[in-house]
Amino acid sequence: MQDKLDLYTDYLLSSFGQTSATGLSRLVEGEISHDKISRFLSGNDFTSKTLWQKVKPTVRKYESDDACLIFDDVIIEKPYTDENEMICWHFDHAQGKTVKGVNMLNALYHTQDSDSVAPVRLTIGFELILKTVLF
Repeated sequence: MQDKLDLYTDYLLSSFGQTSATGLSRLVEGEISHDKISRFLSGNDFTSKTLWQKVKPTVRKYESDDACLIFDDVIIEKPYTDENEMICWHFDHAQGKTVKGVNMLNALYHTQDSDSVAPVRLTIGFELILKTVLF
């Protein structure tokens, strides 16, 4: 499982355009079929706990007393997708209007690496904002 997850996340991070299971399969010259990738993604429950388990060793590496947690929400626009409890209307303060999409709250660990001038920011948790009451 870990190899597929690493491959998939590397693919997402290195892509500049649209991504798909078919695109990843083409990239690895058919070594892994797009069906196998789709089954892997749909057959696992990737949660905030899963993310924490993945990034915890890195957080521990850069852990410091001067670190802080930053909470930030983001709306991933999905204007053409049917509405449901996850994809619905949210007020976007940056645009000053309501947009249809997925609202997600992120927790970031922020610290300064003593060996670098660049700060270290790691996403350590997330929560999808669901609107379970439709009207």
